[in-house]
Amino acid sequence: MELRGTLDSGALAVTRLLRKAGFQALLAGGCVRDLLLGRTPHDWDVATDAAPDEVLGLFPGSQAVGAHFGVVLVRQGEGQYEVARFRQDGQYRDGRHPDRVRFAGPEQDARRRDFTVNGLFYDPEAGELIDYVGGVGDLEARLIRAIGEPGQRFGEDYLRLLRAVRFAARLGFGIDEKTLAAIAEHAPLVLRVSAERVRDELTLMLTEGQAARAMQLLLETGLLAQLLPEVAAMEGVPQPPEYHPEGDVWTHVRLMLEGMGEPSPTLAWGVLLHDIGKPPTYREADRIRFDGHDVVGARMAGAICQRLRLSAAQTEQIDQLVGQHMRIRHAPQMRASKLKRLLREPFFPELLELHRIDCLSSHGLLDVYEFCRQQLAAGQGEGLRPPRLLGGDELIAMGFEPGPRFKEILGALEDEQLEGRVRDRDEAKRFVWARFGTGE
Repeated sequence: MELRGTLDSGALAVTRLLRKAGFQALLAGGCVRDLLLGRTPHDWDVATDAAPDEVLGLFPGSQAVGAHFGVVLVRQGEGQYEVARFRQDGQYRDGRHPDRVRFAGPEQDARRRDFTVNGLFYDPEAGELIDYVGGVGDLEARLIRAIGEPGQRFGEDYLRLLRAVRFAARLGFGIDEKTLAAIAEHAPLVLRVSAERVRDELTLMLTEGQAARAMQLLLETGLLAQLLPEVAAMEGVPQPPEYHPEGDVWTHVRLMLEGMGEPSPTLAWGVLLHDIGKPPTYREADRIRFDGHDVVGARMAGAICQRLRLSAAQTEQIDQLVGQHMRIRHAPQMRASKLKRLLREPFFPELLELHRIDCLSSHGLLDVYEFCRQQLAAGQGEGLRPPRLLGGDELIAMGFEPGPRFKEILGALEDEQLEGRVRDRDEAKRFVWARFGTGE
């Protein structure tokens, strides 16, 4: 198997300088995997027998980021490269870090890694691919397989349960039977992973381009029920076929995940969570109904975001996407002022995109989507945010006492502007006097 990608000049400079100083230097892990697959690596890692102090001496301005594990972050040109000493790990007692490490050779280093496709080395000087763990065969077979005994690998670092799913989804690979069985067996251990690490891994799954497959694998392995039971509960919940001919709630959500382009994290989470309020609100009357599932879902989404330690800004955005995703359907019937206030909300662009994907994944009708786009185009400039015609000073001059009522008056005045019934200061004053009196 040959490299199909282009070697990074900065990474080559790092390996050359290490070799010139008498050390081994190999490209390692994910960058080798991606080069063999013809992908552009996101990160470039170098494995060496040089000690951290020796690496720091060779590359002034570098930083030891894991001295205990022999890891140094090297800055070369505009890039950053992780240079790690070959090592063999001791026992893992916390499901994340080995109690001790001892420095070893490249084969021992390869065998302590997670999956065979991530255990490859490449010697750029010799142009040689080095495979101690069968990674090349698994790349050719398009298979994710744990190195060694799967249960042991997952027992060392519980996050590997999620990483196996993410790699399989992102690369379009299958998962080896024994590895898959070990994931299902060890699924409860994922609850011992920190919320931040889980959040980051799930967000990558949702935004790397194969979100639907990633979520389906999480469901099938039992990981989804452990981490997001509210999402897992959507499987098998029927929907009214006249509105959702595609099938149950989970099928609908998976279709939406497939329909995303390059979503932001908040849009991707919004798509995943927008219908989590349906299982608890399901009832059968004249037809299947989910009364208030948007309100219930927003509350549930907020709790999930807090549980996974998303930022306050992200939580607010996702909460709005989930809570408002039914409201947008009524846009053509809204008063002009109400519609314009909705269109100018910071969350509206993502809400509109969620609505588009929602429609294409169910009934297929985009009339509301097109209406909103037309209204946005027509409202450019001052259409959605007209200039304030009166302020507090003007209201005081008109005889009104400062206080909470000012907000009510100015809000009502802006509604009139948005409706097109008030266009200048004189009309604004006449409206305020007519609606609220003289203030005296």
